[in-house]
Amino acid sequence: MITGKQRAYLRKLGHELQPVFQIGKDGLSDTVITAIDEVLEKRELVKISILETAMLDTHETCNEVAKRLLAEPVQAIGSKFIVYRKASNAKNRKIEFPKR
Repeated sequence: MITGKQRAYLRKLGHELQPVFQIGKDGLSDTVITAIDEVLEKRELVKISILETAMLDTHETCNEVAKRLLAEPVQAIGSKFIVYRKASNAKNRKIEFPKR
């Protein structure tokens, strides 16, 4: 579980990111979930966009992805959302939260 300040820090980092994935009319297939899982392990923070043809709610999709991947939902605005998960491999950890 991340704190509000950590979430704000992640939102700041995520603002500069370009979406890595687009979820289309097929929705959240196992293939998409597996691909997001692999990228989360490498990057820790991922921005994803939902195409209009998907007819999915951004907040619900963000929460579903986070739940299935044991990640944290960071932000969901418009048709884009950001999820975070600390990399299990120490060499892939790039995000360090600011000290108090």
